[in-house]
Amino acid sequence: MAYFVRRAGFFLATLWAAVTLNFLIPRLEPGDPAEALLNRLTGKSQAVSPTQLAAVRKMLGAPDGNLLSQYGDYLQALAHGQFGISYTYYPYTVTDVIGKAIPWTLVLVGVTQILSFVIGTVLGAWAAYRRNTRADSWITLGSTFIGTLPFFWIALLLIFVFAITLRWFPDGGGYGGGSQPGWSWLFFSDAFQHSVLPGLSLLITGPIGWILGMRNNMVQTLGEDYARLARAKGLSRRRIALTYGARIAILPNVTGFAIALGGILGGTVLVESIFNYPGMGRLLLEAVSNKDYPLMQTLFLFTTIGVLIANFLADLAYGFLDPRVRRTEAA
Repeated sequence: MAYFVRRAGFFLATLWAAVTLNFLIPRLEPGDPAEALLNRLTGKSQAVSPTQLAAVRKMLGAPDGNLLSQYGDYLQALAHGQFGISYTYYPYTVTDVIGKAIPWTLVLVGVTQILSFVIGTVLGAWAAYRRNTRADSWITLGSTFIGTLPFFWIALLLIFVFAITLRWFPDGGGYGGGSQPGWSWLFFSDAFQHSVLPGLSLLITGPIGWILGMRNNMVQTLGEDYARLARAKGLSRRRIALTYGARIAILPNVTGFAIALGGILGGTVLVESIFNYPGMGRLLLEAVSNKDYPLMQTLFLFTTIGVLIANFLADLAYGFLDPRVRRTEAA
């Protein structure tokens, strides 16, 4: 019981620190969001008067006063679920803007994360099972080679081959101009075609870490005393690999997978920027570029809370699955 109470305390302390940093970091950046908005509207060559700047700041609801009072207002707004108005998409609220982008990221990144975990774990377990064979060499060396390739290079190569040369798929966007978002087969078909290349670019490099991690964990597990005892008892090699190897070696991968799922809300900034995909990653890039504090803070907050909750649940799962963890904490 002490293990779970201690983990809950760590979770709450880390959550408070994350909320505080989420408040401070955007305000430590140089520049004024109101001035950035006026420069976009009037052009950088036009002079901006203090009266215009004050009016725009009031219109946007930009934070005013000292940091302590702003921090109090920020915590009060969070407690009421109020995240403010987006400077970039004024007059829409941050909730409305994120609500339109989050389904795109959940589908794209969520599906690719799950497929990457399954493919990587299976291939890693197979490589460990066939250790020191040709299959093991192909899997490990191929994974290492693909892992050295720059991600943006893979994305651009996919665009050049499949979008520009072969014209099999669109080169960017979430859907074409001929369809409108809605519950129709035309829209889903169009959105799927637009998601193939971004998803494929994530899926090429996504399983690499799971493959190498699962293989190394399983090789180490199969070398433990209980695995050698199972072999001495005459258990089959396949049963030892599945029961004693893969079942225990997958635990670190489960933790990593939980954290990866928790970070889905932050999107993938690079892939969504390259493919102009309308997800959370592109929103985050726009928020940083435009000094959109409310949108930036909310995206960081959602991502951080997702990772913390996923990590907390993984710690709880470890406590249930592996009694040794509870004994170590108690000691």
